[in-house]
Amino acid sequence: MRKSFFALCSLFLMLAACATNMSAQTEIEPFRPGATLEGVNYFLPKTVFRVVLVAEKTVTLPGEFAPYADRYLRQPDVPTAESTQWTLKSLSLIPLGVPDSTKAYSLKVRSKTSAPLVSLTDDGLLIGINTEVSPEPAPVLPAAVPAPKAVNGRDFMTHDILSAGSTSKMAQLTAEEIYDIRDSRNALVRGEADNTPKDGAQLKIMLENLDQQLYALESLFKGQQLTSTEVITFDYEPVITNPEADNRQLLCRFSQRLGLVDADDLSGEPLWLTVKALGSLPQAVDDPAVAKKKAKMEQGVYVNQPQRAQVIISDPRQALLTTEMPICQLGTTEVLSDALFNKKMETRVTLFQHTGSVKNIE
Repeated sequence: MRKSFFALCSLFLMLAACATNMSAQTEIEPFRPGATLEGVNYFLPKTVFRVVLVAEKTVTLPGEFAPYADRYLRQPDVPTAESTQWTLKSLSLIPLGVPDSTKAYSLKVRSKTSAPLVSLTDDGLLIGINTEVSPEPAPVLPAAVPAPKAVNGRDFMTHDILSAGSTSKMAQLTAEEIYDIRDSRNALVRGEADNTPKDGAQLKIMLENLDQQLYALESLFKGQQLTSTEVITFDYEPVITNPEADNRQLLCRFSQRLGLVDADDLSGEPLWLTVKALGSLPQAVDDPAVAKKKAKMEQGVYVNQPQRAQVIISDPRQALLTTEMPICQLGTTEVLSDALFNKKMETRVTLFQHTGSVKNIE
């Protein structure tokens, strides 16, 4: 949603503007709750990471006749207890800008200012001055894939099987039914069955029906594995303790049995995040003339100047992700001179939403 602030001069201010030759300014001052009036309050962003994990979750369900699988089907290694297995398939980072509470400012619009239109995001990030800017859409995430529905083998049992007086007898009759279905299927494939259809499409339908029955009945012995693709996201704010060093920190933990767990849950394997600045920003110049000139600019518009950094996510064995991106916390805050916004110069400024840096000046 676009938030626009239109500063319309009243008749009194218009008359006052005609009566004076004072140059107007777009004043910016730190926002003070309850004390800052007559302005538009805005934030500059800080960088957070939206961590996106894509993992496969496989749930193994034991069959009802698992104890008899070796006796009747000669399959000794079937699961006998339910279990869950997680496998991390991919990992990605999406840098996002969120309001930085330490960079809250109030833009005061005066009678002769040329900055009557301010565009903000829903959470108060400044994205445009003197121009209408639409907030960026939310990032598109990978799609999750649900697990297939478990098959109920009892739906394919014959009357004789269901009428058996014991589980052992039911398992025996089910195994005999499985062997009969296998024989029927082989006969159809070889063209040896009495009712082999001449139509290829009809043959395909018959084979698919036999495969469905076979899978359902065999699952009573072998069990089933139901696999889904899970997409897990969470936001993480990097901790920058030393801009000139490798800022290595524990991001989260991932368990093959439980999936994503808390960072302090030792059942999961640690995933480490490292943020390292690329290069260094120029050192500030201690020049009285420059300082005096900058003091006159302090009523301009504050913007971010982020610094690019290398971001690495790794487990104890290898790096899982290596990328580069701008990080607001590693950069500086700069000022756009208020001279850009007087009546003699109508300047349109667009900022990058997630970094608060200048995208375009017209």
